Amino acid sequence: QVQLVESGGGLVQAGGSLRLACAASGSIFNINVMGWYRQAPGKQRERVATPTTGGSTNYADSVKGRFTISRDYAKNTVYLQMNSLKPEDTAVYYCHAYAYDSGWRDYWGQGTQVTVAS
Repeated sequence: QVQLVESGGGLVQAGGSLRLACAASGSIFNINVMGWYRQAPGKQRERVATPTTGGSTNYADSVKGRFTISRDYAKNTVYLQMNSLKPEDTAVYYCHAYAYDSGWRDYWGQGTQVTVAS
């Protein structure tokens, strides 16, 4: 089992910045990749930033050049640095991990709210 706990969400003015963090615990040695998704009200959950097994990162077109994902393996934590925030970035942001536990599984955090005021 892998547990994911997000932090760092909040209310920010348009143009501002936030840094989200996701701390992993449990069977952390079985984690393959960790990434970020978001879900805005009335919309489906969408990928924000997800590393590939080849070492690159897939960013949603809407966040390219503004958001950066990074991972601190020593702290078992993945971060999402969000700059130049826009009102349309308002959503619940979820941390995701793909890990092996009697088979490959998807794990999700509880989500953290990000609200960008215009």
